[in-house]
Amino acid sequence: MHLSPYSTIQEISRGIRSKSFSPIEIVDAHLQRIASCEPKLNAFVHLDEHEARIQAAVAQSSVLRGDPLGPLHGVPVTVKSCVDVAGWPCPAGSLLRKDHVPQQDAPLVSRLKTAGAILLGNTNTPEFLMAYETNNLPNGKTSNPWNLSYSAGGSSGGEAAAIASGCSAGGVGSDGGGSIRVPAHFCGISGLKPTPGRIPATGHFPAGVGAFSWIGVVGPMARTIADVRLLFEVMAGPDAGDALSAPVPPRRCRESDLRGLRVGILESDALGVATLETRAAVAHAAKSLAEQGFRVEPFRLSGLDHALELWWFFFGSIIGNLLQPGIAGHKDETSPMLLEYLSRAATPDPISLDRFMKACAERDLLRAEILRQMQDVPILLSPVSSNPAFHHGEGSYAPGTGYRDTMRFSQWLNLTGFPGASVPVSHSSEGLPIGVQIIGRPFEDELVLSVAEAIEAACGPWQPPPLEIP
Repeated sequence: MHLSPYSTIQEISRGIRSKSFSPIEIVDAHLQRIASCEPKLNAFVHLDEHEARIQAAVAQSSVLRGDPLGPLHGVPVTVKSCVDVAGWPCPAGSLLRKDHVPQQDAPLVSRLKTAGAILLGNTNTPEFLMAYETNNLPNGKTSNPWNLSYSAGGSSGGEAAAIASGCSAGGVGSDGGGSIRVPAHFCGISGLKPTPGRIPATGHFPAGVGAFSWIGVVGPMARTIADVRLLFEVMAGPDAGDALSAPVPPRRCRESDLRGLRVGILESDALGVATLETRAAVAHAAKSLAEQGFRVEPFRLSGLDHALELWWFFFGSIIGNLLQPGIAGHKDETSPMLLEYLSRAATPDPISLDRFMKACAERDLLRAEILRQMQDVPILLSPVSSNPAFHHGEGSYAPGTGYRDTMRFSQWLNLTGFPGASVPVSHSSEGLPIGVQIIGRPFEDELVLSVAEAIEAACGPWQPPPLEIP
């Protein structure tokens, strides 16, 4: 069995079990790949080579002894630098957190380690995760492996770049408005924004607590849907630290569950217009499902205009209001991208309790109405965003052309708490990846992954960036 920088998690796992290669060889290969790519990509915040090599030796000893091996035994993974790993800096892209070092692992990190994964390091984010481009004052910008002049996306841009370039076999991102799905789309990999509560967000910054904790989730990212599923299964399960965590048993979708399944091609005037190439990618995905026996049809969904207004109320006005005190007096240490977000999110008048409670109630009622519309159509297809990756520095919250317009296809899922996956389908005329979003109903994450896998199968094997990173 051949080991390459782009070997899947499942291939690595099979190779270790068959002793075709060792965890030591795998970790060495990934560290060499990081040394080659990192000067150009800038995907990592912290790299723990010493501990990774120690854990690889321990993993190899277990193989030689014939010990029972976990599902991720010896697999090198990464996590976004807003997730707690004991002893590692967890800055979330901010100078104000540059000295924050957690003392214990987030539950999802503990689960990865228990499954045998070897953590290589953590990856870059925009400051406090509040942008769709990964750039910050302490670490700088992360580039797209497909074209270094383009952004890897955000806020899980470092994670997407590391995985797409073969520096990591898979990892963990987080998503409050598309922050897993958009970087996956930009970098040509797969990612899942799960239903809130499926994977505990305990140990994530900002903390997922309070009356709008369903906005943000943590989730898996990898080059294939099978690897995304494996990471999801390892990390899923309840945790006392996450008030939304639910003891939902894992589910395997059978062929009979998929045969004749109704899939809607999402239509809504509220979402704006995607590029012609993006719309063609959705049409290609829809055609591939129809050819596999799915019942695919256009599906107009109402209420998304209000969903997007409510999403911005929580993600913009409320979260921006909560962040303001922490950066007061530290403007010189705050990134321009975060300052721009805060200026756009600012409200002329204080937010009243009545307004906040009214928005919470409206969210619940709207979620129920959207679910009613999807009662007989459990899966929707849509773009991830209006465009493929943009050049460094082109992203903003500017009205009319900014994130509130180009990222609408992803944002409404965070308001409603629906699961959504991104899977690569095609490329733009500039050679940039274009992903398609598969949307499901709450707690039907496994169905989302199964449909995503059917699209992936029709598109053929995963394609790496065409040029070696110099």
